[in-house]
Amino acid sequence: MKPVVSTASPLARGGRGIPDRYRLFLYALPFLVLVFLFSYLPLYGWIYALYNYRPGYSLSDTPFVGLHWFRSIFSNPTQTQEVMRVMRNTLAMSSLGILTSVLPVAFAVLLTEIRTLWFKKTVQILTTLPNFISWVLVYSIAFMMFNVDNGLINKLMIDLGFQDRGVNYLATDSHTWLAMILWSTWKGLGWGAIMYIAAITSIDQELYDAAKVDGAGRFRVMWNITVPGIMPTFFVLLLLSIANFINNGMEQYFVFQNAINKDHIEVLDLYVYNTGMLGANFSFATAVSMLKSLVSIALLFFANRLSKWVRGESII
Repeated sequence: MKPVVSTASPLARGGRGIPDRYRLFLYALPFLVLVFLFSYLPLYGWIYALYNYRPGYSLSDTPFVGLHWFRSIFSNPTQTQEVMRVMRNTLAMSSLGILTSVLPVAFAVLLTEIRTLWFKKTVQILTTLPNFISWVLVYSIAFMMFNVDNGLINKLMIDLGFQDRGVNYLATDSHTWLAMILWSTWKGLGWGAIMYIAAITSIDQELYDAAKVDGAGRFRVMWNITVPGIMPTFFVLLLLSIANFINNGMEQYFVFQNAINKDHIEVLDLYVYNTGMLGANFSFATAVSMLKSLVSIALLFFANRLSKWVRGESII
């Protein structure tokens, strides 16, 4: 007679072992520790916004000024104008990013329609690789292409007779927002499409088979089955983009900035870096960064309410 193996949970076997709910918490504990160390612990630095901090002095040796730096954002016309300028740039860049968020969707749909497997994989690899290239290398590529002396584009335009001499495309303030969104799209198009490709593969194949039996063409199948199937994924990512509206980073704009295009390329994160690290005004930069965080939290709750109103489900 074979022995009977108990399949009861550890809690049911006299309390031996760890209950499932605690085991799952222990699995997530290392990630919670990382979030605390890198996301919440640095919030202690917000205290610098309440002091007139100067590098080289301890915080206790610097004068306490309270909400002075927060008031100066709105009471000082020069600082108010600067903050409004970078907010305009930030909102413009983020709005263009949201408008172009449909490009990865379209790219994913078209990529899945490619029947030649080797060509499909080649296109996907070549469009995904730029995501793993740092913005410093991206600027190096841009410099080689648009260099005023021996750049590829300048040579081509001169040889074709469209230009008489080299043009410094990188040191110009013309169409700065458009140029930045084009570089960002080139870098993130393939990577952004991966999520939608995964969503497409999860669509029931029987829907495609039934549509073909009914005589639906390729574009009709794409529009009536593939696109509706990935819309929930697109909407969730769109809401997260809205919640992260003013956190558009600084690496791209930092490497592309110069004295000529600074007025239109300096976003909020880059402004905080330039003010705090280059201008040595840590306290004012911290105050601006805190206001940015508060606005981000407000946008997150707005996106959550919008999701609950449109989809009936919240994202947080």
